[in-house]
Amino acid sequence: MHLMRNFIYSRRKLLLNLYSNNFSTSAIKTQNVQQATTGATKRICIVGAGPAGFYAAQYLLKQLSDCAVDIVEKLPVPFGLVRFGVAPDHPEVKNVINTFTKTAENPRLRFFGNVTLGTDVTLQELRDRYHAVLLTYGADQDRELQLANEEQPRIISARKFVAWYNGLPGAEQLQPDLSGRDVTVVGQGNVAVDVARMLLSPLDSLKLTDTTDYALEALASSKVERVHLVGRRGPLQAAFTIKELREMLKLPNVDTCWRPEDFTGIADQLDKLQRPRKRLTELMLKSLGEQSNRKGTPSIGKQFLPVFLRAPKAINQNEMEFAITELKNNAAVATEATERLPANLILRSIGYKSSCADAAINFDAQRGHVCNLQGRVLKDNSSKSVEPGLYVAGWLGTGPTGVILTTMNGAFAVAKTICDDIAAKSFDTDALKPGFEPANKSVVTWSGWNRIDQYERAVGKAKGKPREKIVTIQEMLRIAGV
Repeated sequence: MHLMRNFIYSRRKLLLNLYSNNFSTSAIKTQNVQQATTGATKRICIVGAGPAGFYAAQYLLKQLSDCAVDIVEKLPVPFGLVRFGVAPDHPEVKNVINTFTKTAENPRLRFFGNVTLGTDVTLQELRDRYHAVLLTYGADQDRELQLANEEQPRIISARKFVAWYNGLPGAEQLQPDLSGRDVTVVGQGNVAVDVARMLLSPLDSLKLTDTTDYALEALASSKVERVHLVGRRGPLQAAFTIKELREMLKLPNVDTCWRPEDFTGIADQLDKLQRPRKRLTELMLKSLGEQSNRKGTPSIGKQFLPVFLRAPKAINQNEMEFAITELKNNAAVATEATERLPANLILRSIGYKSSCADAAINFDAQRGHVCNLQGRVLKDNSSKSVEPGLYVAGWLGTGPTGVILTTMNGAFAVAKTICDDIAAKSFDTDALKPGFEPANKSVVTWSGWNRIDQYERAVGKAKGKPREKIVTIQEMLRIAGV
């Protein structure tokens, strides 16, 4: 009897080890069985597991009861900019992950993480294996200032800085130099305000977020006291939202210092503004008035310094030179006058662009997005004819614009276009399509992601944080069981 118990125990242990070692393979088989039992006849592949991809998947699964959706993502983990772009102190924005998770748990959806378009699989292979392919892999490149000395280590993109404190694999190598007093952020969008807020926020509040440990260590020893937020145009053209500005104005021990001359005549134009712009402008004017009342009072600590009507002109040692601009027909026109601002570190936040992941994509390299007509990818740009069954959504199709709500509406619109094209038989959906099958590739399934998610939450909980992100792909694959 004792020998029999030992035999049964050993056999169970062996089976558990086999399960663990073959977790990825068995999980993929489970995904395949789930889809096979749904009776889905239309196969759609979405490349990119960010907001655009998940919103499109949500719409397609709801509207097409006979479709199966596969999401292919180059990282081992899903959610794109929601995970790696949203500021750590904005957890409410990340709640959309709950909606995406419900979509991912639909038995007609499969997730293939750690699969790169153009490397692990080509666009043509996907088109051969699916009735329709939707590209949503986002914007991963930066627009540059096109100035001399821009390649210096102390000039980095806001996108990379955000990726650094958010734990994007590879970004941990950035090591921004925070030893100087002054940081100049070129650009006035929400991302620019995000990085300014992260630099000026009290460390104790950031310790309660999912900011990476290495970023918290760097911010703990930061000597940054002033952040200049510089834009080409005036207060009426500022790209940040009222929510972002309110948060900046409420930061403890931070003075917001406006330049009164930037607001000459602005109050007279309030009645002509649409409501969102009017409310934002009123908040700036209110803050400016409070600043005037504080005149003569010593600064309480750090400073946030918005600067308008300045265009980048030159990068010098520990400072940056700007051309003073004038507005003509809502455009910023440089004058002969210049101004220099202190800049121990320069963060470039003037926009993103996408990269061409596969040579078969009709891609506009200058504008940095896929050539398309309302989400339908163009065969060529002269005839305006489209590639049947090939679509694009999100920033890859529109360029970097708007917030997550904007992305949602755009993804829904393109998903509706796919449904309309299927109903109109714009491309063949009768032929059987096999879908994606990984060959000799370490693929992370949704079950693998759940393992990563549970691990990160457990480690984070021990530190009083919502999660501690794994920041290397190798470690992600290990935790996922691949």
